[in-house]
Amino acid sequence: MSQKSDGMNYAPQGKPSPVVKPGEFIFAATHLDHGHINGQCNGLVEAGGLLKWVYDADPARAEALAARFPGAKVARSLDEVLADPAVHLVAAAAIPNLRGPLGCRVMEAGKDYFTDKTPFTTLDQLAEARAVVARTGRKYAVYFSERLHVEAAMYATDLVQQGAIGRVVQVIGLGPHRLNASSRPAWFFKKEQYGGILCDIGSHQFEQFLTFTGATDATVTNAAVANYANPDYPELEDFGEASLVGDNGASNYIRVDWLTPAGLSTWGDGRMTLLGTKGYIELRKYVDVGREKTGDHVYLVDDKGEHHFHVAGQIGYRFFGELILDCLHRTEKAMTQAHAFKAAELCLKAQAAARKIS
Repeated sequence: MSQKSDGMNYAPQGKPSPVVKPGEFIFAATHLDHGHINGQCNGLVEAGGLLKWVYDADPARAEALAARFPGAKVARSLDEVLADPAVHLVAAAAIPNLRGPLGCRVMEAGKDYFTDKTPFTTLDQLAEARAVVARTGRKYAVYFSERLHVEAAMYATDLVQQGAIGRVVQVIGLGPHRLNASSRPAWFFKKEQYGGILCDIGSHQFEQFLTFTGATDATVTNAAVANYANPDYPELEDFGEASLVGDNGASNYIRVDWLTPAGLSTWGDGRMTLLGTKGYIELRKYVDVGREKTGDHVYLVDDKGEHHFHVAGQIGYRFFGELILDCLHRTEKAMTQAHAFKAAELCLKAQAAARKIS
């Protein structure tokens, strides 16, 4: 199956743009349960990071990842990774309900942590991570790839910050994904392990709402989940929706699903509409359906007219370099800890509030 059609192993590659000298920032990759670890590693290496250690309970999986990165070694245990004083950061894509506890262990060992989304599956895990961050001063960074590893979304981040559409008053986020059920691991279908659809793939949408509107908190006004098409997997939620109101009055509607049909050329027709007081932006992230097989299309309508920007290969993925420098300098340019934790809190609250529809 091609990577473009398979969201689980979608790992964007950009141009190398190192922010450090070779060997200046050393990281490890552990718990390779989700294919997003490939994108996490790609981004860090392109920004100048050196992958030194790879660890997974399945040695074959660890060896396969290590083989892609010159110099990477397979560790015998997580302890071997955490005992190495050269390691600045541990990147991981564990089973979702294990991500919080793993992060706390990494931070207690004096390392920064970079997890795949969703970062937690319970509010108790979030509370524990907040406490460990406060106690250790370490970072709990999150790979919200649907903004951070999408050039269209990073370009929109810049447009909004430049005031291109005025004050953003509503964000509509659509995150359809292809299920590919036969290729998924068993944990993917167990709600205690994956956390629910709003918690899992919904987490991207709440991070983007906070980013594009500038809200620092929000209230969940409506949330619902369903299993419409997958009776063989009773714990799977293949549809979820939620509405939020930000603490600045901005509105948010999200819809996420596992219902992408086989005929789509990519794994999901991810879209987003940002409504501002002086214009609006639409993102067609992975495909411009029926027109272009390419992604990274940005449509802007403002007082001057209608504008289309195809930004693939133009913007890059600055988050990774910013994260490396944040780890080295103890700054918060890539993403603040408060922002990452608030996005996590909102997806957990929306999931908890969701009524079941069918």
